[in-house]
Amino acid sequence: MLANPFILGLGLFARLPETLFLAFFAPQNGWRHFLKSQYADPTFQNLYRWNGFDAALLIPYFAVMIVLAIYGIHRYQLAYLYFKHKKNYNPEPPQRFEELPFITVQLPIYNEQFVIERLIEAICAMQYPADKLEIQLLDDSTDETQRVASDIVDRYAALGHPIVYLHRENRHGFKAGALDAGLKVAKGDLIAIFDADFVPPPDWLLRVVHHFAEPEIGMVQTRWTHLNRDYSLLTKVEAILLDGHFVLEHGARARSNDFFNFNGTAGMWRRKAITDAGGWQHDTLTEDTDLSYRSQIAGWKFKYLPDIECPAELPIEMTAFKTQQARWAKGLIQTSIKVLPIIFRSNVPRRVKIEAVYHLTANLSYPLMVVMTALLIPAMIVRFYQGWFQMLLIDVPLFTASTLSIAVFYVISQRELFPKTWMKTFLYLPILMALGIGLTVTNTKAVMEALFGIKSAFARTPKYSVAKKGEKSKAAKYRKRLLLTPWIELAIGTYFALAIVYTFTNNNFFTAPFLVLFVVGYWYTGLMSLLQGRFERWRSGGANTDESSPKPFPVGV
Repeated sequence: MLANPFILGLGLFARLPETLFLAFFAPQNGWRHFLKSQYADPTFQNLYRWNGFDAALLIPYFAVMIVLAIYGIHRYQLAYLYFKHKKNYNPEPPQRFEELPFITVQLPIYNEQFVIERLIEAICAMQYPADKLEIQLLDDSTDETQRVASDIVDRYAALGHPIVYLHRENRHGFKAGALDAGLKVAKGDLIAIFDADFVPPPDWLLRVVHHFAEPEIGMVQTRWTHLNRDYSLLTKVEAILLDGHFVLEHGARARSNDFFNFNGTAGMWRRKAITDAGGWQHDTLTEDTDLSYRSQIAGWKFKYLPDIECPAELPIEMTAFKTQQARWAKGLIQTSIKVLPIIFRSNVPRRVKIEAVYHLTANLSYPLMVVMTALLIPAMIVRFYQGWFQMLLIDVPLFTASTLSIAVFYVISQRELFPKTWMKTFLYLPILMALGIGLTVTNTKAVMEALFGIKSAFARTPKYSVAKKGEKSKAAKYRKRLLLTPWIELAIGTYFALAIVYTFTNNNFFTAPFLVLFVVGYWYTGLMSLLQGRFERWRSGGANTDESSPKPFPVGV
């Protein structure tokens, strides 16, 4: 789950280059003259004095920055734990079953007609004895996916595959409800789960199942890879974000024996680990993380196997990506409210409790980013008159703790996965940071809804079976209607564009390039949300991409 404080210290970042430039390249005698003018020369002494207005502005600004820097430091800690405990990872199961157990494969779907055949084809091609395998297609669809899915299941069942079609008349409990309904009639002692956009390799079951020969193992999670990583700039950045989660976050937590979460798909559960934890519950939007923590509190051990890959489709549209990120942001905060009190009362080690707090509350950074965004420009103006050396003493440590940790985190993850090409990651860091800024509005709304107990439906991420660059999608079918959020993003981007104009009028040239990240971030997410459908129509020569779609262009979150 991408619950990330992407630009924790960009307010500091914006001032840092100018600070360093003046410090090291000041005229006359350079550094020595700079120190003398700041502390020995009384000419400008007492020209600036603190006042109530500045204090009211800067105290909350630095309070926010310190909290965000703490989350940034935690990223360094995850990287440290990942390498410190690297020897703890063993991809081979310590024991193996003499007789393979019965497995139920659950495939929860909802209105996903474009990927359903690809999914079922991949599942039915998996290598496992047919007499010890059951495949459940759990269909909550309300559109023609019902007919498409039912026909495909009938066809594969006629070929001898152990697959059944289960359709619910209502979506009670959403995905969690569908999984729970399927579990009640499942025959397997082990439950593998795949979302509709996943394409597991044929040997996935056989590579995972033997890890359950250890009786204390309750869940095994495998690593997501990406079918359409190179489809567009957006999918390339999404892939880097997910790689950071699956390499460093999961890797560090699993290797250091901290709690980590099932990601909702591409994993296998022991049935008893689900029931011992109280089963699937649907009072949060991240039912997978909720169940994961409850199961680990109950004493079950989890395994993470990054060497076993499971390809999936990344969202190709900004609206779909923001919907996914907002659901994860809201769900993790809901889970933190529900689960953290239970963890605090439990007997798990203190370090596990601390890591759980970091993990489940990280999305609080988004409301804090809104505060920082509002205070950034006024704070920069005030601090301009406070002296460069004082800024250097404050800005450098906070910048190192916060913003730099983002670059370090994702560069390390790419170096671990792609040791020959990881240097390319630096090219994508600016847009990665800008995209993180652009998510602030959507994710802040999601986090505030969670904090105030506002419930919402499980918003699925649309899948279109698009993998290669240039392939035409049928995105219009499930695209959302236009709402206010993109216009807010464009307005905030315009605010920062005007701030850039202001910096130039004051000859403050070094700040402008970093304010550009805010402009690009907010304008990119806003414009892509508004115009994504237009791009599809232009590409198709002006024709409607799906005549059955009643939803007009433009569109947005």
